[in-house]
Amino acid sequence: MSDHAKSVPFVPATIGFGLRAAAARQPGKIAFTDMHGRERSYRDLISRINKVAHLVSAGLGMEKGATAALMSANSIEFVELSLGLADAGVPPAMLNPKSTVPEIEYICHDAAARVLFVQKGLEERAQAADLPSVEHIIVIEDELDGLLARASGAHPEIPLGERDVFCIPYTSGTTGRPKGVLLSHRSRVMMMLFAQAASYGVHNPDCRALAMSPFFNGGGFANVLAPVFFGGTCHIFPRFLAEPMLAAVQERRITNMFMVPTQFHAMFNLGEQVLEKYDVSSLKVIHSNAAPLPQPTKEKIVAYFGDTVLYDSYGSTEFGSATCLRPADQLRKLACVGVPHPGAFVRVLREDGTNVAVDEVGEVFVRTPWMFEGYLGRPEETRAAFHNGWCSVGDLGRLDDEGYLYLVDRKKNVIISGGQNVFPREVEDVLYAHPAIKEAAVVGRQDDYWGEVVTAFVEVAQGASVDADVLKRFCAERLTDYKVPKAVHVRDALPRSAAGKILHRALRDELNTGPG
Repeated sequence: MSDHAKSVPFVPATIGFGLRAAAARQPGKIAFTDMHGRERSYRDLISRINKVAHLVSAGLGMEKGATAALMSANSIEFVELSLGLADAGVPPAMLNPKSTVPEIEYICHDAAARVLFVQKGLEERAQAADLPSVEHIIVIEDELDGLLARASGAHPEIPLGERDVFCIPYTSGTTGRPKGVLLSHRSRVMMMLFAQAASYGVHNPDCRALAMSPFFNGGGFANVLAPVFFGGTCHIFPRFLAEPMLAAVQERRITNMFMVPTQFHAMFNLGEQVLEKYDVSSLKVIHSNAAPLPQPTKEKIVAYFGDTVLYDSYGSTEFGSATCLRPADQLRKLACVGVPHPGAFVRVLREDGTNVAVDEVGEVFVRTPWMFEGYLGRPEETRAAFHNGWCSVGDLGRLDDEGYLYLVDRKKNVIISGGQNVFPREVEDVLYAHPAIKEAAVVGRQDDYWGEVVTAFVEVAQGASVDADVLKRFCAERLTDYKVPKAVHVRDALPRSAAGKILHRALRDELNTGPG
């Protein structure tokens, strides 16, 4: 580096820097609103973020590099705490507010959290946990405002680098023990700039976003940060509520929101009479992620919201959002997740590391400037996630002749029946095409003769009914015989993670270790 270059000050791209820039432009503008009628201006937001940083560093004596934990439903305070902790160099490990005592113990111990911020009503679970590293449990609604009243509102003078850890969401544990994912300031800023602002074109000072997916999850949190990072306004739901969501879109003229497939299914379960009550014409972008969006559901979304709104994407907590299927392609590229975002690369490889041919199934690898910094305390698993600088989380897919990516399934979900590979997602997509089906999951049941047999679990739409034999015949008309479920179980509800993903592992365990 030249002497001239060394003399030029370097300004790291951190979340706090971007928010302060937005606040400097319009300090009195409202950054956040919520269902309780509360508002938070950019000026007050920055003041409270500063106070959290000073509370953590000066009040609680936590130095840069320490770790905290946060267990709360979506709220304005969740955002303020996360951002203030990050500005103090004390990233929060994010816990599901539904965490059990053993889960609280596991994550707090894994992260070596020294303070746990907990939502009122959850403190009994936190206090019942054995948390040797935790020095303070702070109940947000009871204690936070009093603590902040005594803290400085000045800008915290704690030097941060772009690759300093911003937050630590945990993987869902659908295929094993949850892992802490180290997400840096750089990873979030770059993803917001490239994968969100550039791809969707709606994140700007004019956007009015609705945030309702869990903030403790990487995708949910990124989609509450992006609107305010670019100077817009975001309305916060503590959790997803189908009809209130539609009412909020109409009343607040919402321009963009992030949804997961189960939320769409719940919305359409309201019925046409309810759906027709609301004006949703203000929406410019609905971003779907976190789980595969079945093609029949895409068609319903396009029919209801219009053909310019839906953006389906593929990503992971580790490498963020990687691809996007834009509105014009939703009905042209069936069961597809699109092409890489600006700044992202995607490859599909055989087991020997060579590129697959067109439409050949292989393992999906991603390379972006916004990838994670590794798994907390797991160097071997971090190394295993990479292949020559490309990251994989075990998804299988194929590329068509135009370079569009189609997800086939996860490697660990593939069913081998009679020597044939069955990809559960293909069978699930057929089941979703039946009008009575709201949710579907396909797994393998161990079998002495076949090795595994294809088994389906379904949740029926409200007001509908269907029996197993009808569904098996429906599949037999559309699938090769070895892919047809040998058994179909109708359930009132399927097990899901807090991020809305169906827990295939729980269903597999039930089949293969439970009674019957």
